[in-house]
Amino acid sequence: MSSTPHDPFYSSPFGPFYRRHTPYMVQPEYRIYEMNKRLQSRTEDLYMASENQLCHIIGNYDDDDDDDDDTLILDSISKLNNDSDNLWWDAFATEFFEDDATLTLSFCLEDGPKRYTIGRTLIPRYFSTVFEGGVTDLYYILKHSKESYHNSSITVDCDQCTMVTQHGKPMFTKVCTEGRLILEFTFDDLMRIKTWHFTIRQYRELVPRSILAMHAQDPQVLDQLSKNITRMGLTNFTLNYLRLCVILEPMQELMSRHKTYNLSPRDCLKTCLFQKWQRMVAPPEPTRQPTTKRRKRKNSTSSTSNSSAGNNANSTGSKKKTTAANLSLSSQVPGLGAIPNCSLNPGRDGDLCHSTAVTPSGQFKEKH
Repeated sequence: MSSTPHDPFYSSPFGPFYRRHTPYMVQPEYRIYEMNKRLQSRTEDLYMASENQLCHIIGNYDDDDDDDDDTLILDSISKLNNDSDNLWWDAFATEFFEDDATLTLSFCLEDGPKRYTIGRTLIPRYFSTVFEGGVTDLYYILKHSKESYHNSSITVDCDQCTMVTQHGKPMFTKVCTEGRLILEFTFDDLMRIKTWHFTIRQYRELVPRSILAMHAQDPQVLDQLSKNITRMGLTNFTLNYLRLCVILEPMQELMSRHKTYNLSPRDCLKTCLFQKWQRMVAPPEPTRQPTTKRRKRKNSTSSTSNSSAGNNANSTGSKKKTTAANLSLSSQVPGLGAIPNCSLNPGRDGDLCHSTAVTPSGQFKEKH
């Protein structure tokens, strides 16, 4: 067991207490340092959890020498290791990645450039496949990274990022994968990763000189040592999983429906296809045009007023003309005094109005 001092703020995912995240008012690059520490303590955490639960499993069986009990114990231990490993990776992803986080890898293989993007539910399995491919240690080195702060996120852009993996099989090799890493953290107390984009440019596989000197006289071993054990710094386990994610990512809706409603895979597929068909066949909702309605409302108001004015044409016209006729002429022409004896009824000669005014000389003058 390693003698590495324990983090006082770290709670094991296998313990009786939930993990309590502490506030991170530090630089985002420090979160990568914490992630490296958590990856290094993975073996120790799994060992402590397996040791405690193994004693509980063995205590449930009798001490008699029974082959069936031995088989059950071995099966229970194998299942325990798998469950413990999955639980640890889920806790790891929960601690460092947001619930809607995405992880993107871009690199170029012999058959052309590749780009894989996986969601939050597939991220734990991605890190797990790295270790299943023979890796015993994994950590990231960031040099000359640039940080930019936004309203709700922090972006870290590192053009000189190195992913270092130590391989124990098929031979002891150190692989340095260099590229550009762009991280987006949430600007809150947890400071978890929202987007992870690693663009791989080149990689190097380093073999110790002691191993070469040991097999200097064996051409077959030297030929095997000269072959690469990774492709662009990624193991075959990881590459196969990324190819599988191309199929698994669109199936997340089916898996979520199966987990929520406990339906069979066939029923889940039928339900999803039916809902997609409904969305395609259903006619689009008519878009509302508030400006057109306002115009119609104005037209209806004007037509209503016109109809009411048509019904009361005589009375309305009489009021308007009476008001206009009763205006004082003295207010318009100075020196004139008007006598309001104007009538809207036609006169004997067919005139519409007669009015009498007083001229400045004092004479009365009738105006038609």
